[in-house]
Amino acid sequence: MGWGIALHGGAGDISKDLPRARKEAVEACLAQCLRLGVSALESSHAALDVAELVVKELEANPVFNAGRGSVLTTDGTVEMEACIMDGPTMNCGAVSGLSTVVHPISLARLVMERTPHIYLAFEGAEAFARQQGLETKEPSYFITKENQERLARAQEKSLVQLDHTVYSTTIIVAHNQDNPGQKKNVKQDILPPTDPQKPEFETVGCVVVDSKGNCVAATSTGGLVNKMVGRIGDTPVVGAGNYANHLCAVSATGRGEAIIRATVAREVAAIMEYKKVPLDVAVEEVIGQRLPAGKGGLVAVSATGDVVMAFNTTGMYRASMKQGGTQEIGIWH
Repeated sequence: MGWGIALHGGAGDISKDLPRARKEAVEACLAQCLRLGVSALESSHAALDVAELVVKELEANPVFNAGRGSVLTTDGTVEMEACIMDGPTMNCGAVSGLSTVVHPISLARLVMERTPHIYLAFEGAEAFARQQGLETKEPSYFITKENQERLARAQEKSLVQLDHTVYSTTIIVAHNQDNPGQKKNVKQDILPPTDPQKPEFETVGCVVVDSKGNCVAATSTGGLVNKMVGRIGDTPVVGAGNYANHLCAVSATGRGEAIIRATVAREVAAIMEYKKVPLDVAVEEVIGQRLPAGKGGLVAVSATGDVVMAFNTTGMYRASMKQGGTQEIGIWH
């Protein structure tokens, strides 16, 4: 048994024609955050502290869609969300609808530790952040020029953009098999060609197991480009985008609605628990069978020190390291 850590910066249809400067910037950020987490683990910091520390660093870097650099709603506003869960105690905290909190993951931890609740949102969460003395900024601090341009592109084409993939939803007329004499409307996602010069970045997350076998998961996001105001994704939904227990910790990324339907993070833990299989087998079943193809990925650690990073999309920005091992930083399969 030893410590292990894995982190991600989102999964999706990431073009292999990604500009070199962009690719290097992303890899440099992942490497920096990994070093930060490894250093803390080598100094015997608790898994909970390490996970929060790494996600805060990811939130502070506008290259990813979390904290500063979060994507914009249909109204051009920011609505951030985050979740953290402590495996040994099963305690957890989640927040959504944030527009001024610099580090949503820290607010999620305070909800876990200083309230009788699990989930706070919008004005109530903002008020609690101010009460606790967390750092806040004007909403304009989180809005980057790049994300304003992304919103404009999405609205021009009536798209909702998620992860690193752009989808539009159209209504098509199809024959109704239940009633052959009638037709019905069917929603269908259309995937337009990606633009490698304008890559998209999404949810960030970190999972940690310390040398005592304690597992923690932490996830943070700005959501979807051009999402409806008030939309809540998988990140703050405990068991969907984020989960930890005595066996493992999981942080998911991808198409939030699909991740919620499959309860991806909890599913990994449940398969481990009830089928008595190791982490890699559980993850393979969830990514390969439970989550529809092209919808996302996850990073996970087990209490025994295993580390797994998996996705069924074109790519996932990711990094990991185990005690006594070498670091891994990757984008594509």
